[in-house]
Formats: sequence, C-alpha cells, structure tokens
Amino acid sequence: MAGLDLPFTVVSIEADESYPADLQAGEIPYYISRAKARAYENQLKENQLLITADTIVWLDGRMLGKPQDEQEAIDMLRSLSGKTHAVYTAVTFAQKGCAPQTIVDATEVTFAPLTEQEIAHYVTKYRPLDKAGAYGVQEWIGYVACTGMNGSYFNVMGFPVHRVYQEIKKRLKI
Repeated sequence: MAGLDLPFTVVSIEADESYPADLQAGEIPYYISRAKARAYENQLKENQLLITADTIVWLDGRMLGKPQDEQEAIDMLRSLSGKTHAVYTAVTFAQKGCAPQTIVDATEVTFAPLTEQEIAHYVTKYRPLDKAGAYGVQEWIGYVACTGMNGSYFNVMGFPVHRVYQEIKKRLKI
C-alpha cells in the first residue's frame, strides 16, 4: 500500500479464520477475507474504506496455509518442489452503509526441484511460519526456486496491488 502513495492505517483485529471444509481454491481466501471484514464492520466510520485480505497456496487439490511449525514448513516446501501451484488472494473492500465487495486474484507459480539442504536453509534462516505455503517469493526461496509465473508477482506476495489500486480508484474517485 505504501507504494501507491495513498494515506492508510494498518489496524489489527481478531477474526475467525476457519472456513467450511467444502470450499475449494479461491473460495477459501474469499470466505476468510470477508470474515475479517465482518470482524471490523461495526467500527467503520463514514468515509472510511476498509481493506482486508487473505492468501492461500493451492497444490494438488489441497490448501497450504501458514505452517504450524518448522516440520510442516519443510513438508510444504517438499510438496512444492518441482511443481506448479496456484496462489489465490482475496481482497474485500467495505464501507459504512455499503455491502462489502470482494475480488480474487490467482497466479500460477512453478518451482524448480529443491534439495533437502536448500529447504532446510530457507526454513532455518527465513522462518516462513507466517506465510501461506511456507514461502515468501520476495525472499531467497523466490530467487532460487521460482522458475516461472503466470499472473501477478504482487499477488504471490499476498496483495494484488494493481487490482487493489483499481478498486480504490473506483471507490475514492482518484
């Protein structure tokens, strides 16, 4: 957001990030992003735009969220090694007195095969426990593993800035 040269404030709020088990792919971050917006909706003021987001990695028909520990991070990176996966980010826009609207962006990412040593190095040094799929494309792992991408790089980072900017322009008339 800072790169858009628009004023903003980051606010943290507790929200339930569980979701129905039958949701697939982009439906999951859509659901969670909207839950985050609902958790804050009673605090919205006039002329305030709330933006919430959630990102997941989707591989072989299953969701890879944030790993619970280092072993789960290692397992996730092993599963991504040498494969193409999808990254889905949902962003919800809410304003007082208006129904929230949500967009979903998807990017395909291809990883080169990774050695056990490379995976261990990344997990030990970068501690990706706060990242969906146990990786940050903007970090070392992105430099050595990401061999191709179809879609937005910023979406893989967890925030499709280009799409968010277009939505802000519509709402704030900039």
